[in-house]
Amino acid sequence: MPVEQFEDESINKGSKKPSESDMLYYYKRLLPFRQIFQWLSHSPKPTKDFTFREFAYEHRSGAYQRYNSYTSLEDFKQTVINANPTRFEIGAVYKINPKDRKNLPKSVMKPVSKELVFDIDLTDYDDIRTCCQGTDICCKCWKFIQVGSKIIEFSLRQDFGFQHLIWVFSGRRGAHCWISDIRARNLDENSRRSIVEYLDILGKNGNKKSIKKPYHPHIERSFEILKNEFNNIVLTDQDPWFTDSTMSSDSKNWKCVDDLLSFIPNKELSKELKSKWQKDIHSTSKDKWEDINTIASKVLKSKSEVNYLNDAKKDIIIYFMYPRLDIEVSRQIIHLLKSPFCIHPGTGNVCVPFNPFKNISDNKEDDEYGFNPLNSPNIRDIQNELENYNKGNNELHDWEKTSLKPYIEYFSHFVNELTKEELKKRSRDNENENNLEF
Repeated sequence: MPVEQFEDESINKGSKKPSESDMLYYYKRLLPFRQIFQWLSHSPKPTKDFTFREFAYEHRSGAYQRYNSYTSLEDFKQTVINANPTRFEIGAVYKINPKDRKNLPKSVMKPVSKELVFDIDLTDYDDIRTCCQGTDICCKCWKFIQVGSKIIEFSLRQDFGFQHLIWVFSGRRGAHCWISDIRARNLDENSRRSIVEYLDILGKNGNKKSIKKPYHPHIERSFEILKNEFNNIVLTDQDPWFTDSTMSSDSKNWKCVDDLLSFIPNKELSKELKSKWQKDIHSTSKDKWEDINTIASKVLKSKSEVNYLNDAKKDIIIYFMYPRLDIEVSRQIIHLLKSPFCIHPGTGNVCVPFNPFKNISDNKEDDEYGFNPLNSPNIRDIQNELENYNKGNNELHDWEKTSLKPYIEYFSHFVNELTKEELKKRSRDNENENNLEF
């Protein structure tokens, strides 16, 4: 299914940096502490998966406080409210309570488990996106995240058999995938590295030379998705190879054209294409993509040359479209990542979970589009929604009166399914222990 069109509007337009009082209001009334607690405890009650887990605070002063831990849901909520951090991050589960580390040798402070996580950040696409750069994003470049999250999720489910996955908007320019299966949580760093290297076929910031032949079945499968989106996202929205007579030879677009030509295996064809494009007064990316076939039909003499060109075109599509991952975020068990439903301190956007395959918002106008970061709940907006809600209805939670409602319900369903499986496993393990025969 193609990725749909959005308005070309920067996510940072009208962004609302939260104040200290905004954050306190949010923690007291809106953040879904219970759901986050149950997700990390894998139970409605406290377990060591929660009580021995590290949390970190980022404070307004710039200070970063690690090795926080909590004894219960109530302790979790009240401590976060009292600290009122700009955000809090989730770390690993340790053999001991992180708070006790100062009284014990460092050798016992070893992480034993943590969710397997993946990070896609649009700054890693700066060499190929033309609509935005740096921390700015719009719905044109968000399509890279849409496609990337679908490819990663499909592989994690089909190739590795993981079931409990959730994607979370970073609040500004990226997305995080959390895999909560017990098998994923218990992976060591070598296993995590193997999984992410299996998926990260380009390397950090993209590296076309790392794509090996023949293609792995995962790459072939991914290519079928990428090729259907290439025309819409790269050739139309980004148009990275557009050139006209006003552009200097050292402009970014001409550098992108040179990069495109570097994929062409036949030197004569590459020379003919460059000559034509230098003469064209106005040439779009679509024009250049069509030129490759048109001129190739005149220049290439053998079937093998045609096959090499077809392989090169596949490489181009993969290079421009395949998701770009941060290996260290996925590999390191001790790596901390901000919690779902935190507020991004720069934009005021809530880090809401989303489904890569469909929209979970109750905004009927967006039902066919999937998650749109420009419509992500913002702290000031949800404050206004709550204050303007009918104050006579006290049966609902505060978050149910705001645009957070569909996202928290979606997360709650994810947590409930995970908890059911965990409780069933513990019940089976207890039965096996009681039925041992000697």
